[in-house]
Amino acid sequence: MINIMLVDDHVLFRESLRVLIEKDKFIKVSCEAANMSECINCLRFHDVDIILLDITLDDENGLDILEFIRKKKINTKVIMLTMHKEIENLVRAMELKTNGYLLKTITHDELFTAIHDVYGGIDYIQPDLLPYLNNYLINKDIDREKIKLLTARELELLKMIASGKKNLEIATTLDISERTVKNHLSHVFDKLQVADRTQAAVFAIRNKLN
Repeated sequence: MINIMLVDDHVLFRESLRVLIEKDKFIKVSCEAANMSECINCLRFHDVDIILLDITLDDENGLDILEFIRKKKINTKVIMLTMHKEIENLVRAMELKTNGYLLKTITHDELFTAIHDVYGGIDYIQPDLLPYLNNYLINKDIDREKIKLLTARELELLKMIASGKKNLEIATTLDISERTVKNHLSHVFDKLQVADRTQAAVFAIRNKLN
């Protein structure tokens, strides 16, 4: 028997999902939770093989629960279940070693496939998300190559732009002239292939350089 925990802040969705899941005679919903504290409490008192975990909870982020589970080395597998297609959430979930990632638009057959695969030790990412993930990783590789082109001073300026500093603040902090700052930034823009400081800041934030 596969023991499942449902973590979602919508009671009606949990109830509907429970009814659907338990149509499989090998799956049982052993507990439900709406937030992190309830989830932790469930883990304390129930045997849970797999958590079906929503990313967007009321005033909380399911990824924080996943991170807690990994840090505490809790022996349960996690499948993220979300309405949102943002690739950053998928990448973050993978960094935190999620065992599965599904959109709530999946069919019940795919949900059952994911549960059984994950229970059997096979990670499951919804197949139609893989092209988005591949494109993201390709772009990250391109970004890394661009970052390598920057000098230490240029990288320092880029981080300051991402933190919202203006040219005069940067010049004062680094004890250089505003003209020198502008020259450095011109080189940064060329190397990153961006048009202005806003695009450069977005690049920095996307690559966690801020």
